[in-house]
Amino acid sequence: MAEAHQAVAFQFTITPEGIDLQLSHQALRQVYLSGLRSWKKRVTRLKNNVITGVYPASPSSWLFVVIAILATMYTRSDPSMGLIAKIQEHLPVSVQCRTVVSAVLFSTLLWLLLIFTMRLCLKQLLSYHGWMYEQHGKVSNTTKIWAAMVRIFSGRQPLLYSYQGSLPNLPVPAVKDTVKRYMESARLLMSDSEYERMTTLAKEFESSLGNRLQWYLKLKAMWASISDDFLYVTPTPIQAARAGNTLHACLLYRRKLNREEIKPVILNVPLCAAQCERIFNTTRIPGEETGKARFFLMFVCVYLDSLIHWQDSEYVAVFHRGRYFRLWLYHAGRMLSPREIEHQIQHILDDPSLPATGEAKLAALTAGDRIPWAQARKEFFSSGVNKRSLDCIEKAAFFVALDDDEQGMMGDDPAGNLDRYAKSLLHGKCYDRWFDKSFTVVLYKNGKNGLNAEHSWADAPIMAHVWEYVMTTDCFQLGYTEEGHCKGDVASSLPPPTRLTWDIPAECQERIERSLAVAQTLADDVDFHVLPIQDFGKGSIKKCKISPDAFIQIALQLAYYRNRGSFTLTYEASMTRLFREGRTETVRSCTSESCTFVRALEGGEEVCRHLFRTAAEKHQHLYRMAMTGGGIDRHLFCLYIVSKYLGEESPFLKEVLSETWRLSTSQTPLQQVELFDFVNHPDYTTCGGGFGPVADDGYGVSYIIIGENMINLHISCKHSCPQTDSHKFGADIKKALMDLLELMSPEKPDPSKAEQNHSKNSKKDL
Repeated sequence: MAEAHQAVAFQFTITPEGIDLQLSHQALRQVYLSGLRSWKKRVTRLKNNVITGVYPASPSSWLFVVIAILATMYTRSDPSMGLIAKIQEHLPVSVQCRTVVSAVLFSTLLWLLLIFTMRLCLKQLLSYHGWMYEQHGKVSNTTKIWAAMVRIFSGRQPLLYSYQGSLPNLPVPAVKDTVKRYMESARLLMSDSEYERMTTLAKEFESSLGNRLQWYLKLKAMWASISDDFLYVTPTPIQAARAGNTLHACLLYRRKLNREEIKPVILNVPLCAAQCERIFNTTRIPGEETGKARFFLMFVCVYLDSLIHWQDSEYVAVFHRGRYFRLWLYHAGRMLSPREIEHQIQHILDDPSLPATGEAKLAALTAGDRIPWAQARKEFFSSGVNKRSLDCIEKAAFFVALDDDEQGMMGDDPAGNLDRYAKSLLHGKCYDRWFDKSFTVVLYKNGKNGLNAEHSWADAPIMAHVWEYVMTTDCFQLGYTEEGHCKGDVASSLPPPTRLTWDIPAECQERIERSLAVAQTLADDVDFHVLPIQDFGKGSIKKCKISPDAFIQIALQLAYYRNRGSFTLTYEASMTRLFREGRTETVRSCTSESCTFVRALEGGEEVCRHLFRTAAEKHQHLYRMAMTGGGIDRHLFCLYIVSKYLGEESPFLKEVLSETWRLSTSQTPLQQVELFDFVNHPDYTTCGGGFGPVADDGYGVSYIIIGENMINLHISCKHSCPQTDSHKFGADIKKALMDLLELMSPEKPDPSKAEQNHSKNSKKDL
């Protein structure tokens, strides 16, 4: 009851003697400090908006321009060429002030014009992508001049969103070029008759409907997962302590994000940071089915789901043993320390209360089909206590799951336990993760942790960036006591976490069970395997003078061919964040060059090294094309959306969009290399992240290249398909990597070069 009274700032009671007014000074102080923190955030946000708005100039440069103009005026020269005098004529101020005021107004206009010009120049410079196509180690004079100009116009000390206004828009490729590249990629996977029929459909589309759809698309353009813990190390076996440091590190990242203190990611040019805005305080809301496509939003409304983002949230929603809690992460206007968060988490772990009827498996609604969840949300969670509790979860900074299981690379079967650990992060029990939240932090009983992220609001590298910061801050900055607890003290006035209450009727419970059955069937079918490869890494591959990504992708083609005896349509994710609000594009990694190489290698031909380099160069070219707006699949997908909006049917687009990606791949980049020290701390190796299979009879492969000597892979498929096996495919991938490394070893002679040298010597003899 004491905590309840503290939560009320004032209360009054009407009695026969009058009004009895009681004030809680402590509660009033909490309200004051919370309001003060909120206003500080608003001021910081306003300041950052001003700094970002005038970038690449700085607000102080305005004063420099004003002083320069006033100085020239005192030398009896007119830098405005008469404009200052024109401004004076329209100023309703005294004669003495007119000159100064008009000069300041002219200076301000000149300053804004200079900013606009600099941003326009920077935007044009960032539209140049020729540097990506140059041979490694050989930089042209054009690129050198371009790089110098970028440095001149880029300004100094950018904030996270400083470059957003200067990034170019994603271009719309020509229909002819996209169709041509598509047919080239499809040729090797089709029979002669299939290819001839598809060629006819492509020509009809290109000459008729394609041009019309392209016109609409150009008009629109003018308007316009999981991550694991450290592999070998568990910093503390105490669940609440690991939660304390992890959650506090998440808050530190959010504070840096709000202040825009996180450095923009620079890949010779800045990458778009728009996705970072929705990391925290974001939820996906289910929508009911519709048969229409909303063209101006460029969104396929098969389900009218929507992303809701709130400016701030001072608490997280916590799930433990079927119960939901609200855990405040701020007190008296300050962030809770790791030790205080540990204390609060322990309070939840020690709570003996039981779940309310229907509460334990409630989150299964977010794991099942979207339409039943949308209908249940509208029918059972739109008012009363259920709405208040659901609002609490959806408006939380993020979701936290306290798991009673122990996970990690441990016991008599470390490899198998590692697989189960990753699979647990992927879907858990299907009711202990709130899958609609932007991300869920999962904390296991033995101190291991991990992340489950919703994918619609952002791509994997965004959450990977957060998790890299959280893991390294947890271990190397915050640390633990010798007993394994968080450092620091606990304030005696902390209010305990609050249980969320629910009133779930029997009909809603039945829908929860149906959603759980759907989700459980899918989850049980997932075959998941984590494969750490320590035999070699980026260092060994670079000695072969081959792109590490191209090396791995060709190895995947070789492994799949050995595994299934054929080639398949392959998806590799490539980012398009060189452009404003860019997300991803597809690299079709199965090329005629890679297939030619694989067949030659399996046939024992001696020209394999030359064919491998040709395949690697083709892959690099396709990857660069995808990054610079020259990909195939996003353009075809957008044309399909426009056709649906116009009510037009395209046999060509229908077939393209129905193709099956039996091999879906993605690289998780290690972005903040400076945070990791693999030399002095080799055990603090991240496991990376993974995802489920895209096709029922296919594989999902995610890989992360760690340092110079390690590659970690997450491989998924379905138990229900007798042709797929994640462990067998993992073994095939490892053997393919080793075979390619042996083939391309610098010590091994290249038969193709030897033949070329022999030919040259023969000509000399003649």
